[in-house]
Amino acid sequence: MESILSFIFEYKELIFVIVLSIFLGIEVISHVPTVLHTPLMSGANAIHGVVIIGAIIVMGHAETVSSMILGFLAVVLGTLNVVGGFVVTDRMLDMFKKKDKK
Repeated sequence: MESILSFIFEYKELIFVIVLSIFLGIEVISHVPTVLHTPLMSGANAIHGVVIIGAIIVMGHAETVSSMILGFLAVVLGTLNVVGGFVVTDRMLDMFKKKDKK
């Protein structure tokens, strides 16, 4: 517990920047128009693909078991994010297709 508190005290500025970035990201994303959502989602999927490649490279250079586990977790979560993003993008693109009249 003491090591966690010392970590927080040592990196309090960085933790503040991360928390502020989270709130800023939520505020920006909540004001994105619906028309721009699909292209932005596709761009985010491409970025996460790069993140997955980076996580695989870092995991290949892992020296400890804990870094290997964290790398594997990063690959799994990144992959889930990419797949989920493409599923959502596909569903949104289906909304713009014309319906067949029967």
